[in-house]
Amino acid sequence: MEQENVEVVNLQHKRKHKGKHDKPKPWDEDPNIDRWKIEKFDPSWNTDGLLEVSSFSTVFPRYREKYLQEAWPKVKSALKGYGISAELNLVEGSMTVSTTRKTRDPYIIMKARDLIKLLSRSVPAPQAIKILNDEMQCDIIKIGNLVRNKERFVKRRQRLVGPNSSTLKALEILTGSYILVQGNTVAAMGSFKGLKQVRRIVEDCMENKMHPVYHIKILMMKKELEKDPALKNENWDRFLPKFKKKNVQTKKVKSKEKKPYTPFPPPQQPSKIDQELESGEYFLSEKKKLAKKWQEKQEKQAHKTAENKRKREESFVPPKEPMNQDSNQSENDKGDVAALTMSLKKKVKEFGRQKSFQNINAKEYIATPAAEQPSKKKKKSKHS
Repeated sequence: MEQENVEVVNLQHKRKHKGKHDKPKPWDEDPNIDRWKIEKFDPSWNTDGLLEVSSFSTVFPRYREKYLQEAWPKVKSALKGYGISAELNLVEGSMTVSTTRKTRDPYIIMKARDLIKLLSRSVPAPQAIKILNDEMQCDIIKIGNLVRNKERFVKRRQRLVGPNSSTLKALEILTGSYILVQGNTVAAMGSFKGLKQVRRIVEDCMENKMHPVYHIKILMMKKELEKDPALKNENWDRFLPKFKKKNVQTKKVKSKEKKPYTPFPPPQQPSKIDQELESGEYFLSEKKKLAKKWQEKQEKQAHKTAENKRKREESFVPPKEPMNQDSNQSENDKGDVAALTMSLKKKVKEFGRQKSFQNINAKEYIATPAAEQPSKKKKKSKHS
C-alpha cells in the first residue's frame, strides 16, 4: 500500500515538471486569431533604432548598367521610406544597401539585400520593389549546374518557358508567384508555399524527372480539391494522376540470320603448327624464320609508304579543266563537214543527170552554192 502511494506521488511530481510550460492559455483556442498572419512592423516597437550598421552589396552584369542607372531614383526613394541607404557604383559594377540611424525594422536590410539581388538578375524595378512587403518573399534558383550538356540545358530551359511563354504564365497563375527565367538562374517572387512549388517544378524540369505540363495538371486538380470542404483533412494522393516516364531508350535487338540446321559439328580448324607444316615453315631454323618475318615486315612497310606518298601527291595533281567549249566546237566542225559532203553528193547526182542535154562546166557548177543555181528541171514538151 505504501509503495502504491509513493508511485502516485512520483507520477504527480513528474507531471508537474513535464507540464510546467504546457498550461492552457486563453488565446490557444480563440477562433478569431490567425496564427499564420504576418503582422506589419510598427516603428513604435523599436524607437531607439539599431546599434550597428549592416550592409550588403552585389555585382551586376554590364548589360544591366543602363537600365539600373535609369531606375535607380525609384529604387532609392522606395528604400528611403524604410530608412535604408542605397548606392550604385558604376565603376566597380556593384550595388550596396546599408542601414542608417533612421532604420527601425531590423529585418528590412534582408529585404533590401533581396531587392538588389533581383535587380541584378534582370527583374524589372517596379516588380523587384514589391519584395519590401512583408507578405512577399523571393528565391533565386540556380539551374546552370543541373545539366552538363549545353544543348540539353537550352532545350530544358525552353521547355520550362514553353511556346510564347504559355507554360511560364500558367505556372505563375497556379502558384501565385512571379517567375523570370534568365541565363543560369530562375528568379521567383511570391509566398513561401508558392516558392516551394516553383523550386520543385524547376528542378524536376531541369533534371528531366517530370515535364512542367504534368505539374500544371496536378496543381489544377489540387485547386479543384481545395474547394471541397469534405476533402479538407483527407489525403489527396488517390485523386492525383501518376505519370510514368515513357521515353526510355531501349537497345535495338540485332536480328541474327538463322543458319541451316546440321546435326554434324563444324569441321575442326587447323592449328598454327598444322599451318606451318603445310607451308613448310615448321622445318625452317629460328634464324630463317626471323629473316622471313623481317622480310614480310619490310614489304608491308614499303607498300604502306608508297600508299601514303601517293595520297600526299594527290593534293598536288592539278584538276582536269572543263572541255565544254572544245567539245562544242568539234561538234560544230563535224556538223559543217557532214553538211558539205551531203551538198557535194547532191550536186554530183544532179550534174550526172543533166550532163547529157546541157553543156555545163563541172568546176563552176560545184563552186556555186545550191541556192544561186538555176532550176534545172526538164520542161515537158507539149505534144499537140
